[in-house]
Amino acid sequence: MIGPIMIGPSSSHTAGVVRIARAAIRILGGIPDEVIVTFYNSFARTYEGHGSDRAIIGGLMDFKTDEPLIKTALDIAKEKGLIYKFKSIGNSSIHHPNTIKLNLKKGDKSIEVIGESLGGGLINIAEVDGFTANFSAQNHSLIIKANDVSGAIAFIASIIAQENANIATMSVSRKGKNDQACHVIEMDSGIQKITLEYMNSIPWIKEIIYIPDIDL
Repeated sequence: MIGPIMIGPSSSHTAGVVRIARAAIRILGGIPDEVIVTFYNSFARTYEGHGSDRAIIGGLMDFKTDEPLIKTALDIAKEKGLIYKFKSIGNSSIHHPNTIKLNLKKGDKSIEVIGESLGGGLINIAEVDGFTANFSAQNHSLIIKANDVSGAIAFIASIIAQENANIATMSVSRKGKNDQACHVIEMDSGIQKITLEYMNSIPWIKEIIYIPDIDL
């Protein structure tokens, strides 16, 4: 498998990890002040030897996969005042072999992101704040948290269609009937700021996170 241009040694354990972190800070809205990183399964056993600890912290500081500073990311984070803690869970049958959970805090905002490194630098953002997400972060992506109301999916899809933005994938999960739902949409092209502002004005839409097509 041909992977990305990267700081090694492993596309799964370094490049994929960097990309999970860079996706997470875009969901958060910036570089965190504090982070708890939980490594699962294969990652839990090898994260220090394969440099996954440096990769995840480097990615949280928005370093790209080929950034040489990844090698000293832990020292740089301390200099910048980024507070981090590592945990490991070596045997979790419900998680992909290469799974990382990030609990991030910036100011008064906190989020939880679970990501999976699939090989070759490819990733899957499996969960966001307890909602099923399952997106690759390779396309323009929308995360919409909203009340679970009738017609919500059709309404959101129609707004995106008016932008001539083709939907590549779409998933919806909810906490319960008539409770909060989370719509995760990957698109082949981006959407305008005015469209995001319009959707934000809809009373039953509570939060919109837009991740443009960037080099994760």
